[in-house]
Amino acid sequence: MARDEAVIGCIGVLLIGTRGEAGPGEVQVRVRGGSETFLAWSAQPLATGTEVLVIASRGTRQVDVLAWSDPLDALNG
Repeated sequence: MARDEAVIGCIGVLLIGTRGEAGPGEVQVRVRGGSETFLAWSAQPLATGTEVLVIASRGTRQVDVLAWSDPLDALNG
């Protein structure tokens, strides 16, 4: 399946934590005016509930993610 370029740069929340190289978790991503779920891969384990940034699409509803915190939250807080 082709890579899903629309999801790159989107923010999501982990529904199931990732295990780093040991395996994926699951992320719900805000994309295309709604929310969709994808398998989520990360270099380091990330806990359930972590806000993440999608950095790449692997195709077949799989993405690479990094932990994310919005830098503008510090200005609003």
